[in-house]
Amino acid sequence: MMRIFSYKISKAALIIYSCFFFYSCENSKEEIQNLTQKKIGIETAKDVTILYTVGAQTKSKITAPLMLRHVENIPFIEFTKTIHADFFDKDLNVESRLTAHYAKYLERESKVYMKDSVVVYNSKGDTLYCDELYWDRNRTGHEFYTEKPIRIRTPTQIIDGDGLDAPQDFKSWHIINSRGIVRVPSSDLPE
Repeated sequence: MMRIFSYKISKAALIIYSCFFFYSCENSKEEIQNLTQKKIGIETAKDVTILYTVGAQTKSKITAPLMLRHVENIPFIEFTKTIHADFFDKDLNVESRLTAHYAKYLERESKVYMKDSVVVYNSKGDTLYCDELYWDRNRTGHEFYTEKPIRIRTPTQIIDGDGLDAPQDFKSWHIINSRGIVRVPSSDLPE
């Protein structure tokens, strides 16, 4: 009888000891960080079309084959495989167009950073070429700007400079540190 009682006490002690063993298991610092770290999400959209309106008036239409929205403390949207934008007047006529290989929209600042083969052209036939350009909707009348080298081709001239600012319709512009104007017949301008 004593043997059965001793066996039951030993079995109970083993169970209690096992509970303490499992209860006191500890995770490594890396495992804790992985469990408590905020997971950053990326929302993906393909073949997107975005209409930007103010009031009831459509101001621009943006299309891109791929859009990535990064959900972070400071959210942003990336267009990693090109972006195309048409800018409209009040009658929905296209005033200017923009293309770039990459764009990043900073949501809180309402600003778009574009790079890699940025091209803007207007209805008059003027074309801007640059490697980096900002589109800031808060800078009314000077929405496009850069401090990087630019080239503008008009129907009769080529103008180089070290930066510019221009309205969204790209009908006029201010070139920073213009480095020369080459006047040529439009038939001689390279495509």
